[in-house]
Amino acid sequence: MTDPSMRHFSSAAINELEKQTRTNLINCLSGYKGANLVGTTDGKRDNLAIISSVFHVGAHPPLQGMLLRPHTVPRQTLENIRETGVYTINAVSAGWTDKAHQTSARYDEHTSEFDATGLTPLKEDGFAAPFVAQSPLRMAMAAKEISTLQCNQTVLVIGRVLDIYVMEGATGEDGQLDLEKMNLACISGLDTYHRAEPIARYAYAKPDKPVTLAGKNA
Repeated sequence: MTDPSMRHFSSAAINELEKQTRTNLINCLSGYKGANLVGTTDGKRDNLAIISSVFHVGAHPPLQGMLLRPHTVPRQTLENIRETGVYTINAVSAGWTDKAHQTSARYDEHTSEFDATGLTPLKEDGFAAPFVAQSPLRMAMAAKEISTLQCNQTVLVIGRVLDIYVMEGATGEDGQLDLEKMNLACISGLDTYHRAEPIARYAYAKPDKPVTLAGKNA
């Protein structure tokens, strides 16, 4: 029996939704997502794109993945990554989500999103791709695998983390990052930005011990 406290969307009902309504609904299903700007270059012009699908792949070696829209029209970010093999990932702070979101506008190939939004490009140690100077958490990335998913033609990019730049004072001795101190933003759906706050940090879970807070004796 259907739970009366829940609204049910059957497969048929989902398919019958107006396109934008369905897009909004499905994009919200994954909950809060990290807000990141991906910086690339073609050697002449720097490019910047908001991406909400950056995710952890592995720590040994350090890998991050991201999904990009189907390459049915020119995608400067993907094309630049394929051409140069490098890119940057820059976390978005809550204070400038408007500028970050504006990078999703369809500028022509002759316009840099840095110029259009007022965000500042930063080159570190000769790395070809630009970082975002305003970002408190930046990663230099080298593309390792690029593949097209057959189920919907989205493009999966997996990159190796080469360098990490973190705001001073936001790194714990155990490597844990203080995302709240960096005032990082997150995204729900396609266009709604949020501030996140911590609930708790728990100790490593074991089947024979109750849940405890990290740093506390079980």
